[in-house]
Amino acid sequence: MRTRLRRSQEWLYRAGREGWPAFLIVLVCGFLQLGGAAWRHALRYDRGKVLDGQWWRLVTANFIHSSWAHLGLDLSGFVLLWLLFGAILGVRRFWIATVVGSVAVGLGVFLFSPGVFWFDGISGVLHTYWAAGALLAVYRREWGGRWLLAFLVLKLAYERLFGPLPTSQWAIGGPILTIAHLYGAIAGTALGFLWIGVDRRHSRPPAPGPSAPQEDFP
Repeated sequence: MRTRLRRSQEWLYRAGREGWPAFLIVLVCGFLQLGGAAWRHALRYDRGKVLDGQWWRLVTANFIHSSWAHLGLDLSGFVLLWLLFGAILGVRRFWIATVVGSVAVGLGVFLFSPGVFWFDGISGVLHTYWAAGALLAVYRREWGGRWLLAFLVLKLAYERLFGPLPTSQWAIGGPILTIAHLYGAIAGTALGFLWIGVDRRHSRPPAPGPSAPQEDFP
Protein backbone atom coordinates (compact mmCIF):
# COMPACT_ATOMS: atom_id res chain seq x y z
CA MET A 1 0.00 0.00 0.00
CA ARG A 2 2.80 2.38 0.92
CA THR A 3 4.61 1.54 -2.30
CA ARG A 4 1.55 2.44 -4.37
CA LEU A 5 1.08 5.66 -2.43
CA ARG A 6 4.73 6.59 -2.95
CA ARG A 7 4.47 5.89 -6.67
CA SER A 8 1.33 8.00 -6.90
CA GLN A 9 3.05 10.86 -5.11
CA GLU A 10 6.08 10.60 -7.39
CA TRP A 11 3.83 10.60 -10.46
CA LEU A 12 1.96 13.68 -9.24
CA TYR A 13 5.21 15.45 -8.47
CA ARG A 14 6.64 14.62 -11.88
CA ALA A 15 3.41 15.61 -13.61
CA GLY A 16 3.39 18.93 -11.80
CA ARG A 17 7.07 19.60 -12.47
CA GLU A 18 7.11 18.56 -16.13
CA GLY A 19 3.49 19.06 -17.12
CA TRP A 20 2.83 22.57 -15.83
CA PRO A 21 3.26 24.16 -19.29
CA ALA A 22 0.44 21.98 -20.61
CA PHE A 23 -1.75 22.81 -17.62
CA LEU A 24 -1.09 26.51 -18.15
CA ILE A 25 -2.05 26.43 -21.84
CA VAL A 26 -5.27 24.59 -20.98
CA LEU A 27 -6.09 27.13 -18.25
CA VAL A 28 -5.37 30.12 -20.50
CA CYS A 29 -7.53 28.83 -23.34
CA GLY A 30 -10.32 27.88 -20.95
CA PHE A 31 -10.20 31.26 -19.19
CA LEU A 32 -10.32 33.16 -22.47
CA GLN A 33 -13.28 31.07 -23.58
CA LEU A 34 -15.19 32.21 -20.49
CA GLY A 35 -15.01 35.75 -21.85
CA GLY A 36 -17.56 34.81 -24.50
CA ALA A 37 -18.14 36.61 -27.77
CA ALA A 38 -16.75 39.94 -26.50
CA TRP A 39 -13.29 38.54 -25.83
CA ARG A 40 -13.40 36.39 -28.92
CA HIS A 41 -14.04 39.38 -31.18
CA ALA A 42 -11.38 41.41 -29.35
CA LEU A 43 -8.62 38.82 -29.68
CA ARG A 44 -9.23 36.70 -32.76
CA TYR A 45 -7.47 37.34 -36.05
CA ASP A 46 -9.29 40.02 -38.03
CA ARG A 47 -7.40 41.09 -41.14
CA GLY A 48 -8.91 44.54 -41.31
CA LYS A 49 -8.11 45.30 -37.69
CA VAL A 50 -4.58 43.93 -38.01
CA LEU A 51 -4.08 46.32 -40.93
CA ASP A 52 -5.32 49.09 -38.61
CA GLY A 53 -2.51 48.29 -36.17
CA GLN A 54 -3.98 45.66 -33.86
CA TRP A 55 -0.99 43.38 -34.46
CA TRP A 56 -1.45 41.42 -31.22
CA ARG A 57 -4.30 39.55 -32.90
CA LEU A 58 -1.69 37.62 -34.91
CA VAL A 59 -0.74 35.84 -31.67
CA THR A 60 -3.85 35.99 -29.48
CA ALA A 61 -5.99 34.43 -32.24
CA ASN A 62 -4.26 31.12 -31.53
CA PHE A 63 -5.65 30.96 -28.00
CA ILE A 64 -9.25 31.99 -28.72
CA HIS A 65 -11.85 29.47 -29.95
CA SER A 66 -15.13 29.95 -31.74
CA SER A 67 -17.09 27.59 -29.46
CA TRP A 68 -16.72 25.22 -26.52
CA ALA A 69 -16.78 22.32 -28.97
CA HIS A 70 -13.91 23.91 -30.88
CA LEU A 71 -12.01 24.40 -27.63
CA GLY A 72 -12.64 20.83 -26.53
CA LEU A 73 -11.45 19.37 -29.83
CA ASP A 74 -8.28 21.46 -29.87
CA LEU A 75 -7.42 20.84 -26.22
CA SER A 76 -7.96 17.10 -26.53
CA GLY A 77 -5.47 17.12 -29.41
CA PHE A 78 -3.14 19.32 -27.38
CA VAL A 79 -3.16 16.92 -24.41
CA LEU A 80 -2.50 13.97 -26.72
CA LEU A 81 0.46 15.75 -28.34
CA TRP A 82 1.82 16.69 -24.92
CA LEU A 83 1.68 13.06 -23.83
CA LEU A 84 3.48 12.05 -27.01
CA PHE A 85 6.09 14.79 -27.24
CA GLY A 86 6.18 16.68 -23.94
CA ALA A 87 9.15 14.73 -22.60
CA ILE A 88 10.94 14.92 -25.95
CA LEU A 89 10.56 18.67 -26.28
CA GLY A 90 11.08 19.59 -22.64
CA VAL A 91 9.80 22.77 -20.98
CA ARG A 92 12.11 25.27 -22.69
CA ARG A 93 11.57 23.95 -26.21
CA PHE A 94 7.84 23.66 -25.58
CA TRP A 95 7.64 27.39 -24.88
CA ILE A 96 9.85 28.20 -27.84
CA ALA A 97 7.55 26.11 -30.07
CA THR A 98 4.51 27.88 -28.60
CA VAL A 99 5.87 31.36 -29.35
CA VAL A 100 7.34 30.52 -32.76
CA GLY A 101 4.25 28.55 -33.79
CA SER A 102 1.87 31.33 -32.75
CA VAL A 103 3.81 34.00 -34.61
CA ALA A 104 4.33 31.78 -37.67
CA VAL A 105 0.64 30.94 -37.97
CA GLY A 106 -0.48 34.54 -37.52
CA LEU A 107 2.10 35.98 -39.90
CA GLY A 108 1.63 33.15 -42.38
CA VAL A 109 -2.09 33.83 -42.65
CA PHE A 110 -1.55 37.58 -42.81
CA LEU A 111 1.21 37.54 -45.43
CA PHE A 112 0.37 34.55 -47.59
CA SER A 113 -3.40 34.08 -47.21
CA PRO A 114 -4.90 37.54 -47.85
CA GLY A 115 -8.27 35.99 -48.59
CA VAL A 116 -8.63 34.86 -44.96
CA PHE A 117 -10.44 37.59 -43.05
CA TRP A 118 -10.64 35.93 -39.63
CA PHE A 119 -9.61 32.82 -37.75
CA ASP A 120 -9.16 31.53 -34.23
CA GLY A 121 -7.94 28.36 -32.55
CA ILE A 122 -4.71 26.72 -31.42
CA SER A 123 -4.74 23.92 -33.98
CA GLY A 124 -2.04 25.58 -36.09
CA VAL A 125 0.32 25.68 -33.10
CA LEU A 126 -0.52 22.04 -32.38
CA HIS A 127 1.03 21.18 -35.74
CA THR A 128 4.18 23.03 -34.65
CA TYR A 129 4.47 20.73 -31.61
CA TRP A 130 3.67 17.74 -33.79
CA ALA A 131 6.27 18.42 -36.49
CA ALA A 132 9.06 19.38 -34.09
CA GLY A 133 8.33 16.53 -31.68
CA ALA A 134 8.06 13.90 -34.40
CA LEU A 135 11.35 14.95 -36.01
CA LEU A 136 13.13 14.80 -32.66
CA ALA A 137 11.55 11.41 -31.97
CA VAL A 138 12.85 10.10 -35.30
CA TYR A 139 16.31 11.51 -34.59
CA ARG A 140 16.40 9.90 -31.13
CA ARG A 141 14.95 6.67 -32.49
CA GLU A 142 11.96 6.88 -30.18
CA TRP A 143 9.24 4.31 -30.68
CA GLY A 144 6.60 5.45 -33.18
CA GLY A 145 8.45 8.57 -34.29
CA ARG A 146 8.44 7.66 -37.97
CA TRP A 147 4.77 6.67 -37.93
CA LEU A 148 3.76 9.93 -36.25
CA LEU A 149 5.78 11.94 -38.75
CA ALA A 150 4.31 9.98 -41.68
CA PHE A 151 0.79 10.50 -40.36
CA LEU A 152 1.41 14.24 -40.10
CA VAL A 153 2.59 14.39 -43.72
CA LEU A 154 -0.42 12.37 -44.91
CA LYS A 155 -2.82 14.56 -42.91
CA LEU A 156 -1.40 17.77 -44.35
CA ALA A 157 -1.47 16.33 -47.87
CA TYR A 158 -5.10 15.26 -47.44
CA GLU A 159 -6.07 18.71 -46.17
CA ARG A 160 -4.39 20.45 -49.09
CA LEU A 161 -6.08 18.14 -51.63
CA PHE A 162 -9.52 17.55 -50.12
CA GLY A 163 -9.98 20.01 -47.26
CA PRO A 164 -10.38 19.36 -43.53
CA LEU A 165 -11.00 15.91 -42.13
CA PRO A 166 -14.78 15.33 -42.08
CA THR A 167 -14.78 14.32 -38.41
CA SER A 168 -13.02 17.54 -37.36
CA GLN A 169 -15.41 19.81 -39.24
CA TRP A 170 -18.40 17.93 -37.89
CA ALA A 171 -17.08 18.10 -34.31
CA ILE A 172 -16.73 21.89 -34.14
CA GLY A 173 -19.72 22.64 -36.36
CA GLY A 174 -17.93 25.19 -38.51
CA PRO A 175 -15.15 25.82 -41.03
CA ILE A 176 -11.55 24.82 -40.34
CA LEU A 177 -8.61 26.87 -41.60
CA THR A 178 -6.33 24.06 -42.75
CA ILE A 179 -3.72 26.45 -44.14
CA ALA A 180 -2.94 27.40 -40.52
CA HIS A 181 -2.02 23.75 -39.93
CA LEU A 182 0.49 23.95 -42.77
CA TYR A 183 2.06 27.17 -41.48
CA GLY A 184 2.35 25.67 -38.01
CA ALA A 185 3.90 22.48 -39.36
CA ILE A 186 6.44 24.46 -41.40
CA ALA A 187 7.49 26.32 -38.25
CA GLY A 188 7.74 23.03 -36.35
CA THR A 189 9.81 21.45 -39.10
CA ALA A 190 12.27 24.34 -39.00
CA LEU A 191 12.53 24.09 -35.22
CA GLY A 192 12.89 20.32 -35.36
CA PHE A 193 15.83 20.44 -37.77
CA LEU A 194 17.39 23.28 -35.77
CA TRP A 195 17.19 21.30 -32.52
CA ILE A 196 18.48 18.14 -34.19
CA GLY A 197 21.50 20.13 -35.31
CA VAL A 198 22.00 21.47 -31.78
CA ASP A 199 21.66 18.01 -30.20
CA ARG A 200 24.02 16.46 -32.73
CA ARG A 201 26.56 19.15 -32.07
CA HIS A 202 26.39 18.64 -28.31
CA SER A 203 26.66 14.87 -28.66
CA ARG A 204 29.93 14.99 -30.58
CA PRO A 205 32.99 14.00 -28.55
CA PRO A 206 35.50 16.82 -28.03
CA ALA A 207 38.26 16.99 -30.59
CA PRO A 208 41.49 15.52 -29.26
CA GLY A 209 44.21 18.02 -28.44
CA PRO A 210 47.71 17.89 -29.85
CA SER A 211 49.57 14.90 -28.54
CA ALA A 212 52.77 15.43 -26.59
CA PRO A 213 55.96 14.56 -28.47
CA GLN A 214 57.35 11.17 -27.63
CA GLU A 215 60.99 10.41 -27.17
CA ASP A 216 62.70 7.41 -28.67
CA PHE A 217 64.40 5.24 -26.13
CA PRO A 218 67.08 2.81 -27.09
